[in-house]
Amino acid sequence: MKTLLLAAGLLVWGGTVQAMVKNEGSVSETTTVVNVLDDNGKNVQDKSVKKSRLTIGGYGEAVYSRNFYSDNYLRYTNAGNYKNAKSHGRFDLPHVVIFLGYDFGKGWTMGSEIEFEHGGTESAVEIEEEEGGEYESEIERGGEVALEQFWIQKSFCPQFNIKAGHIVIPVGATNAHHMPTEFFGVYRPEGENTIFPCTWHETGISIWGKTAHWRYEALLVPGLDSDRFGRQTWIAGGAGSPYEFKIGNSLAGAFRVDNFSIKGLRMSLSGYAGNSFRNTLIEPNAKYDDVKGTVLIGAFDFGYDDHNWIVRGNVDYGHLTDSYQITQYNQGRRNDSPSPKQAVASDVMVAGVECGYDVFSQIAKAKKKGQKFYLYGRYDFYDSMFKTEAGVTDYDWCGRHRVAGGINYYPIKDIVVKGEYSVGLLKKKYNNEPAFSIGIAYAGFFTR
Repeated sequence: MKTLLLAAGLLVWGGTVQAMVKNEGSVSETTTVVNVLDDNGKNVQDKSVKKSRLTIGGYGEAVYSRNFYSDNYLRYTNAGNYKNAKSHGRFDLPHVVIFLGYDFGKGWTMGSEIEFEHGGTESAVEIEEEEGGEYESEIERGGEVALEQFWIQKSFCPQFNIKAGHIVIPVGATNAHHMPTEFFGVYRPEGENTIFPCTWHETGISIWGKTAHWRYEALLVPGLDSDRFGRQTWIAGGAGSPYEFKIGNSLAGAFRVDNFSIKGLRMSLSGYAGNSFRNTLIEPNAKYDDVKGTVLIGAFDFGYDDHNWIVRGNVDYGHLTDSYQITQYNQGRRNDSPSPKQAVASDVMVAGVECGYDVFSQIAKAKKKGQKFYLYGRYDFYDSMFKTEAGVTDYDWCGRHRVAGGINYYPIKDIVVKGEYSVGLLKKKYNNEPAFSIGIAYAGFFTR
């Protein structure tokens, strides 16, 4: 009787271990094994096996940074005045995400992610350079929290699946691999994270499948909103919406193809194409009848994980047609418009590579415990105004190199402690931007 009561208590308290089988892009059934204790306090595995279709997981990051440069909004306009600026520190929760998935059976699954960015809602106060340093409330996206994913999927076979709902656009390395255990830096890679929406998520439809050595995905989604393009962030703001809905006057297509033919190596191509100019509530006047604002993006990225080395890299190129007309239109918008009213480049460029070695692979005791300790280095180049049309101001501080080095310590598979020192290298007339960051993060599933 004592044993039965103790077992019942453990069940209510939730002492379960679940062995989860994860089918990429979907959720499959999980087998639950219940642990109970006998009269001697030893674990006895209950032979009864139950099926659980609910999957719970997520990821999160907590970060502290010390920036050894000025954060004044005029630091690029009057760089000489801020050459010897004092350092400043920041605490941040960049991303905290809760994942819920359910397997309805017969190939039907559901997945959802609720994301809290920077520890709060998606509104913030910023110092606006274009308005003489005024404090302005910025709304990045309608609503108080971000629904990063919500989709329903029908799986016919591994080679063919259809997903519809709010889904991630896997263009570029970071959008496809954005969990904190999938990159070395304390923050996401700066180039793609600055210029592209990241994590990029839209409501649409996706067709995907995989074989032993290939995975493909093709998507149909709403176009971006050129009203919200900017000089430093290029198209990044165009994926959000200040309204309670996403305007769909224009549609866009995206794709991604991954190859795994070589052991430990993934090579990937991805791209995006869609018009952006009329994806807004206000219809432009006849002067802009021929303006389309077509966004074209091509990206290559790779990842190698074998022989105790991890090497990752990416090259991305983006082009925007009619960037001069979009710049003129946005800069003429009303002051209360959600547009940043900034110059927009016709072409952008992003490239980056990182390499790390697991030092603990040479220490038998640490290796036996499954612990890893990577020493790594990273290099990035990105320019959100790589090319500009005649008549569009080129802000050359938007282009920079960045070098970084640090550590990633994995005490267990799903938790990582990070430390990094980095320097943003700008053109001579500007001040370089060194910084130190530390953080702790997790990514995994709570149901096993």
